[in-house]
Amino acid sequence: MAARKPAANAKKAPAKKSAAIQDKYTKTQILNTISENTGLTRKEVSSVLDELGDLIERHIKKRGVGEFTLPGLLKIKTVKRPARPARKNVPNPFRPGEFMDIPKKPASTRVKVLPLKKLKEFAL
Repeated sequence: MAARKPAANAKKAPAKKSAAIQDKYTKTQILNTISENTGLTRKEVSSVLDELGDLIERHIKKRGVGEFTLPGLLKIKTVKRPARPARKNVPNPFRPGEFMDIPKKPASTRVKVLPLKKLKEFAL
C-alpha cells in the first residue's frame, strides 16, 4: 500500500489576529508585553533588545557592512552623501530677483530605514 501524501491545499493554521494598540508604548510597557507573551523574564527580554541594538550598531558603524536586515520587517542601511561645494550668486527662490550665497557642506553619512513587505502589510 502506498503512503498517503498530505493534500497540497491542506488548511494552514489561521494567522494570529490581535487587537490594535491605541496608545504609544514606553520601553517598560514593551518589555512587559513581550515578557508576558513569550514566557521570558523581563530581564531576559531586556538583554535580547540590548544585544539587538548592539548588533545593529556593529553592522552600520564606520567600518561595518553598512546594512542590517531584520527579516520580514525592516532594512537599515547607511547612505554616504558626498561633500557639496560652495555656490555664489544663486537665485533666491523666496525672493525673486535677489541672489544668495550657499555655503559648502561636508560629506556625511545618513541612516535610512526601509520597511519590508511584512511591515507594509501590517499597515493595511
